[in-house]
Amino acid sequence: MRDHGYFDADSGTLAELETLTARRLDRAEVPLAADVRENVALYDMGALRGHLDDAAARRDLMAEWAWVLGQGPGVLVLKAAYADAAPIDRATAVYEAIIAREKAAGGGGADHFAAAGANDRIWNSLQKLCLQDPECFALYFGNPVIDAICEAWLGPFHQMTAQVNLVRPGGKAQSAHRDYHLGFQTAEVAARFPAHVHALSAVMTLQGAIAHCDMPIESGPTMLLPFSQLVPGGYMAYRRAEVAAFFRAHAVQLPLEKGDALFFNPALYHAAGDNVSNDINRMANLVQVSSAFGRAMEAVDRVAMCRALYPALLRLKAVGRLEQAGLAAAIGAAAEGYAFPTNLDTDPPVGGLAPETQAVLMARALDEGWTAKAFEAALTAHAAKRVA
Repeated sequence: MRDHGYFDADSGTLAELETLTARRLDRAEVPLAADVRENVALYDMGALRGHLDDAAARRDLMAEWAWVLGQGPGVLVLKAAYADAAPIDRATAVYEAIIAREKAAGGGGADHFAAAGANDRIWNSLQKLCLQDPECFALYFGNPVIDAICEAWLGPFHQMTAQVNLVRPGGKAQSAHRDYHLGFQTAEVAARFPAHVHALSAVMTLQGAIAHCDMPIESGPTMLLPFSQLVPGGYMAYRRAEVAAFFRAHAVQLPLEKGDALFFNPALYHAAGDNVSNDINRMANLVQVSSAFGRAMEAVDRVAMCRALYPALLRLKAVGRLEQAGLAAAIGAAAEGYAFPTNLDTDPPVGGLAPETQAVLMARALDEGWTAKAFEAALTAHAAKRVA
């Protein structure tokens, strides 16, 4: 019998999670890896860098990485992804200056999935590094190892973004979660997407963390649950208490060294750990890389469309020519219904995982009976917040 094609709050059962995460990664399944620890494949890029210079060897390596991220444990570590730590140190100095400047200005990025505390976040560290020190950016992101792992999962023409996370001693762990796209939605919103889109979400992005310092276990490197990306309803399940408890009991952590890079499937259950060290400021640049296919075909000025449409919707609603479902459909055709990409410094996800969308703003204005002038002012302010 065909199922209904959607996940709900009970999807992704604990029994499924237990069965899938009981698997063990066989060393023979990852012949190019230098080691397997805690079900995580470790690749010695000092030894494998030459593979990237040969087309056939590069493809073999990328194929193995793609299998690990997809059908395998869902996570791998690239040891010595940076052969020279100088770009890491130079970028660290830039990031520290940015953190100090943003805190002095009264900002400082809030952290997803974690309580406020000792963590500092730099949103859009990619652009900020490039504008402040272009040469450092070139040396830092001009890394064939990072480029190859991104291509292995996403194919060519991928889109890089990055956010720095700095966790000082005493910084608390995150809660277990999956990541962007569906991991940045509430359970109610995620449940509206059909099951096949849940599967698609995991292949649209790649998560990575570039270690800017040595990260022993006491500093709280990322907690990982290998094979958990295979749970079909996992974007619903990770939010439940019994799943969170299983994660805490079974998650693994690997120490990292400066210049290592950890990459994982965005559907893998993961969470930053507690920094219980005395003196380690754990800094990682969290790269979030997107598929080239995550774009619309045409460029559409949706602000102009919303500005023109809103007075008409007000009139049609007032005379009863469009019911709620029709209003929602018209808004959906004109307004931007997705919160990303945005400028998270000025458009933060206050009170939730994602900022208010243009479509939600428009629906709220209609519900509350705003005038066209009031809506236009709010629309302009909303657009201004999203500009990088």
